[in-house]
Amino acid sequence: MKSELLDPATVDEIIEMALSDHISFEQIRILHGLRPDEVKALMRQNLKPGSYRAWRRRVRAFAERREVYK
Repeated sequence: MKSELLDPATVDEIIEMALSDHISFEQIRILHGLRPDEVKALMRQNLKPGSYRAWRRRVRAFAERREVYK
């Protein structure tokens, strides 16, 4: 996985971007080259289990409401 090769500052930036409701997986892929499944794995590794589940629920809810979202 590419996230193992990332420095801590970049990992923090990706997490901040993923937690934002205004940045899509596509934008993260363009900036950092990580696919959505890699971003999800990085989030799972770096967030508490409950925080990860809450983030995934929020991302799914946005995806259902908007076609062009995470």
